[in-house]
Amino acid sequence: MSGGRELPRTGGILVVDDDPGLASALQDLLRQDGYAVEVALSASEALAVHQRNPHLAVALVDLIMPVTGGLALMEELHRVNPDLAVIIMTGFATIETAVEAVKRGAEDYVTKPFDHQTIRKKIGRVMEVFELRDHVTHLEASLERLPSFATIVAVSPSMQRVLERAQLAAATDASVLLLGETGTGKERLARSIHAASRRSLKPFVPVNCGALPRELVESELFGHRRGAFTGAYSDNPGVFAAAAGGTVFLDEIGETPKEAQVKLLRVLQERELRPVGSQKTVPIDIRLVAASNRPLAELRGEFLREDFYFRIATIVIEVPPLRTRPEDILVLAQHIAARLSRQTGREISLGRPALEQLLAYPFPGNVRELENLLESAAAVSTENPQVLTEKHLKPLLQRSGGASGSPLPGEQPLSMDRLEHVAIQQALRLCQGNRTKAASMLGISRDTLYRKLRQSRADG
Repeated sequence: MSGGRELPRTGGILVVDDDPGLASALQDLLRQDGYAVEVALSASEALAVHQRNPHLAVALVDLIMPVTGGLALMEELHRVNPDLAVIIMTGFATIETAVEAVKRGAEDYVTKPFDHQTIRKKIGRVMEVFELRDHVTHLEASLERLPSFATIVAVSPSMQRVLERAQLAAATDASVLLLGETGTGKERLARSIHAASRRSLKPFVPVNCGALPRELVESELFGHRRGAFTGAYSDNPGVFAAAAGGTVFLDEIGETPKEAQVKLLRVLQERELRPVGSQKTVPIDIRLVAASNRPLAELRGEFLREDFYFRIATIVIEVPPLRTRPEDILVLAQHIAARLSRQTGREISLGRPALEQLLAYPFPGNVRELENLLESAAAVSTENPQVLTEKHLKPLLQRSGGASGSPLPGEQPLSMDRLEHVAIQQALRLCQGNRTKAASMLGISRDTLYRKLRQSRADG
């Protein structure tokens, strides 16, 4: 073959036309570009080819054929394979019918006589999506095996790397240290790691180390006996005992006093502890996940003992701030609006100017701030449906301390259209081209996804 693109492991193109000469010419043309192409001269032949090769990527279907026409064939193909892309071939006299076919689920249409470059361009766009989804099969399989991570809404490459590393951590019993700014979702990630681990049926016990009085850190974590100190009127089993068999999540670990770190280190090494006021040691079986909003260098250098750091940081996962992943702002905003709609019983959505306003804001409070912002905006109205606009968001953003952000050093901000395109393509990759799943991941309807894909292709 000349032209030379690498063939995908699965998939190919089906050309359906009752004119053998035209079908053969299309087959030769597309094979020159490296595609695997099969030909059918009737609807019945096309269905037989699809049955032999259910992983076809695209079907080029003639609109006017004897016995069974192109529209009927398209509907039958979609009945057995909803994700098969169908491009209708038509003469100028039936363009109106071809447009109707697009409304009924066809990807696109081409007119006869064919322009070779147009055919190649349209096929190339469809095949790009198909080939991209094959590259992330392993990630989709991981998400299916570990459904707990599906609760984390993210399509950006940086967050997908975080989730991949978290999934690997969940399969072990190693201690994990989560780093990231306040509000990036470290506790949610910790809960997902626990839910995907062998300890998932046991307790997950979170502790904010920054909220523990220094003199009570040891008794809160390890427990105490009655009378061990003033105010100890009864036995307290402590956090580690309460989490037996499960996971202890120590948030803001850098706020733990150094003297308490020494005792924590010993407990983690020996897998046993001694409650305050007791003479007996108690064996423990827990998995530790810790978190901090401090930069790693600062955390290691000033706030954690070196030996303690290495004990709790077997696996380190850094959660990126929201401002560095604008495609996630877009997707999260849609998901939050959908959740608010369910909670309030009203249809709540975001207008395009409101989304652009969110994309320009730096979100120092990250995902938590975005959630609070949209909840506040939705609460000021009882309209149904309610479309959140710049008018709703502007005073809330000013109250938060800024109306807009600036691009990262050396980076240019992406346009709204480009961000939508990036988010959609990434979602399709993660969902192996399954558009229903991709629409759910993006927080939009399947119809909206189809419309945006068609618009993206039209803009070229």
